[in-house]
Amino acid sequence: MASPSLLCFIIFFFFFSLLAPTLISSSPLQDPQSVVQEVHRCRHGYFHVVNNDYTHWEMYAIGGSAAPTINSQGNRFLAPDIRFSKEVTKHEDAPESEWKNWNWRSEGDLMLNGAYFTPSGAGASSSYARASSLGARPSSLVGSITTAAGALNCRKGSRC
Repeated sequence: MASPSLLCFIIFFFFFSLLAPTLISSSPLQDPQSVVQEVHRCRHGYFHVVNNDYTHWEMYAIGGSAAPTINSQGNRFLAPDIRFSKEVTKHEDAPESEWKNWNWRSEGDLMLNGAYFTPSGAGASSSYARASSLGARPSSLVGSITTAAGALNCRKGSRC
């Protein structure tokens, strides 16, 4: 099983016109078993996380800071067997009184092995319009969508 799939669609619409490498951080994908923290960390903007297959996280799968809007649709989250690692989301660097106003929602996601998503914010569909980029496929299809996902096997001097 791949974690996370590289054959996924994540579309970013940022409040800021200057994109810096620190806006999103990802754990190393070469060893899918080594994901310790988040697979995605979203900051400053709109994020559409759609049709991904999340497995093998140890702390959380999607993290966010600086009040991002996160629209999670049609993903499959398989929580690890670790008792305190079932939460998909982590609101970073803010007290609950602040992050409870951030717009985060899960729609049509498949939660397995006790996985759960902590939604926050207004919940109005209009607040997610800018965090939507394409129609999500049903989460039941994530396995077939991501079956051949992974790092490209590219060699110098030949096409990938």
